[in-house]
Formats: sequence, C-alpha cells, structure tokens
Amino acid sequence: MNIIELHSAVWQELRARRAQLPHALLMAGQRGIGKFELARAFTESLLCEDLAASGEACGKCLACGWLAQGNHPDLRLLQPGALVADVAAEAGEGEETGKKKPSQQITIDQVRALDDFLHVGTHRHGVRVVLLNPAEAMNRSTANALLKSLEEPIAATLFLLVSSEPHRLLPTIRSRCQMMPVRSPANGVARQWLRDAGVSDAGSWLALAGGSPLLALALSGSGERVLLDSLLAQLSRGRELDPLVAAASLDKLVKAEKRPAPLKRVVDWAQRWLFDLSLTSEGLPPRYFLGQTPLLQGLAQTTELRKLLALHRKAIQYKAQCEQPLNSRLFLEEFFLSYARLFRTP
Repeated sequence: MNIIELHSAVWQELRARRAQLPHALLMAGQRGIGKFELARAFTESLLCEDLAASGEACGKCLACGWLAQGNHPDLRLLQPGALVADVAAEAGEGEETGKKKPSQQITIDQVRALDDFLHVGTHRHGVRVVLLNPAEAMNRSTANALLKSLEEPIAATLFLLVSSEPHRLLPTIRSRCQMMPVRSPANGVARQWLRDAGVSDAGSWLALAGGSPLLALALSGSGERVLLDSLLAQLSRGRELDPLVAAASLDKLVKAEKRPAPLKRVVDWAQRWLFDLSLTSEGLPPRYFLGQTPLLQGLAQTTELRKLLALHRKAIQYKAQCEQPLNSRLFLEEFFLSYARLFRTP
C-alpha cells in the first residue's frame, strides 16, 4: 500500500484540482501522516508528461527521470537545512566535520533565490511548482518575502505549502492559500499499511504515534526509540526519580542526536505521557502508551489530576522554549524537577 492508497480521498480531491489549479495550496494535518509524501506525489504528477490512469506519475518519462535525480528545472523544494541533513544521515551520507550547523528554518535567502525561477518561462511548457515543507519553518521575515510572490500570482505556477502547525503561519499567508486538510487515515487502513510495511504489533505503534502511520513506521525501526526509551525510563520512576541524574542522562542523548529538534521531541513525548497519566488517574485507558498501562495506573495512584493538568499546561511553554537557543541541561533539570513534584512521598 503506497501513500496514495493511504490517503485515497485526499488524492482524488487533488486530482480534481488539476483542471483549475490555485496559485497556492496549503496541505495541513497532523505530523507523521504522510502530507509531504502526498504533496510530493502530486507534484510529480503535475510535472509528469505521461500520466498513469490512476493520476500518478508514470516514472518513465524524461520529466520523471529528472524528478528521480532531484533536478527537474520546473521544481523548487524549500526545506530547512537541518531536515535535508537528517534525510542524508538516514541515507548513510555522513556530515562533514567543521561545517556550520544546518538551519532549523527555511531561510529568507532560499525564498529570494526563487526570483529568477519565477520570472522566466517554464522549461517544459507546463506548470512549475514551489514546494515548501514544513511551511511553519519560516520566520516572519522569510514569510513576508514569500508573501510578495503570493500576492501577485504568476501564471502556470503553484506554491504548495505543507504544514503540521498551520496556526503558526502568518494570517496573510494562510489567507492567500486554498486549504487542503489532510486527515489521519482510518485506524484499520493505517494498521494495514503498517503491516504491509513489515511492522509487527502495528496497533501499539500506531497508538504511540497518535494515529500517524509514518511516524509509527519510523518509531518501529529507528533511533528515535533510544531517545524515547531513555525518557520513559526516567518518567516511570515517579517519586523515585532523581531529576539531576535524569537530566544528565537525557542531555547526553540530546547533544548526540543527529536529527532536528531533539529537545522539542522530548517535550512532545512528555506531553503524551502526561496526557495518558491524566487519563489513567480518572480511570480511563491510555491513548498513547498502551504497553505501559499497569505502570501508568501505579503512578496515577501517587499523584493528583490538578497537578498533572498544571504541568501539562506548563509543558506547552516548555515546547515554545525549545525553539529558542537555550542550555539543554538546565532546561531538562527544570522539567524533571517539575515532574518529580507531581508525586507524593511515602
């Protein structure tokens, strides 16, 4: 099962828009459900010169050959340098030592570099596409630079924005895009997709990923589990937790992490743990950590819902702080000290 079969309804909507493409399309939905892969498949279909009956790119024409090599003249992909480096690392292409740390943002220079691309004719006399992923990785200056192009639509040009957090985009950016919601696939479809991909216990991984099948696939066989398992080992200690030891342990992994935003990912997982702990304290089953149900039930007996909700609200602030330069060790110490206060001493 490919990404199109996982999102068949959205794909049909995208196909219907081919007849009259907007100048800007915003595909928004939960992280890890395959929005970018779907946007990429749609982009390839727009540039393909011999479409298959399903509306997918043929994979054989000259344009598809260029796409496969990553050098189609009518496509520009704007992504943060850190995301590109992450993909390269997963492909086994090591990063050269001594080089500047890749940016976590789509830079204003990337947007300004589109000027020549947008103001010459298309090379294949068809559509040209600017694909931005994730769109929320633009700061205000970058977004304003992009806005100039969105305010003056250019013939045969599609700006395709992909976002997991569309609320972070400037309202002026959102207002100039047609919205295309991409919903999480049905649980049964997502589980079958994972099983087809060779994932055992697909239900548990899907729950852990919050219903996001691509995130579940990544978790089932990637280094993310090292970070997650280490965090869970500390959170599961409850009142036995030593905040300073826990912070030191996680800090080593965070600093060694090659993929983008490790601290933000730690807070993401902590928020899900707190959510499940809150559910369990009210006698409800957990949503994410199904395999830790007995442990969550035990911890819930030593805390109070009001404390859990207060820390959950505070975790929203922690997540925002992660996007700013900070001392990761001190940040983790603050978080684990707050977590340890949740539990009553014997």
